[in-house]
Amino acid sequence: MRIGYSEDIHQLVENRPLILAGVHIPFNKGEKAHSDGDVIFHAVAESILGALALGDLGTHFPDNKEETLNMDSALIMKRVYELMSTKGYEINNLDVSLVLEAPKVAPYIKDMRNNIASLLHTDLNNVSIKAGTNEKMGPLGEGKAVKAIAVVLLKEKN
Repeated sequence: MRIGYSEDIHQLVENRPLILAGVHIPFNKGEKAHSDGDVIFHAVAESILGALALGDLGTHFPDNKEETLNMDSALIMKRVYELMSTKGYEINNLDVSLVLEAPKVAPYIKDMRNNIASLLHTDLNNVSIKAGTNEKMGPLGEGKAVKAIAVVLLKEKN
């Protein structure tokens, strides 16, 4: 067994789409980022890299390269899955916490979980996503940012 942890945070700005675990959420702001800014996919992918002692997301997907500009973070998840699989590991379980003042994302959580489970070739019951606010405190609570925290437990493949 190997455990990994990661956090990702992005500013929320106008004229960008809000994408969470591959789901486009209707909202007037989205993540400011070099890639598509999907904080959930980023935190999940980096937690897996951490569990495998393979460095951070920026090492594998630098934010100063043209090929990662506006990159679909599902591609990041696919590449990280390939690294995990090559190393002989699979998901035991994954837990994600999302901090976002608005909009409410409860109606989208099942689709988010399905996207993660599909990209990581694991059962839906192995993927948890919870969402909460920052109680109007700090940049998160003021609606200026979105944050995702991910913890993953990997197990060796049978």
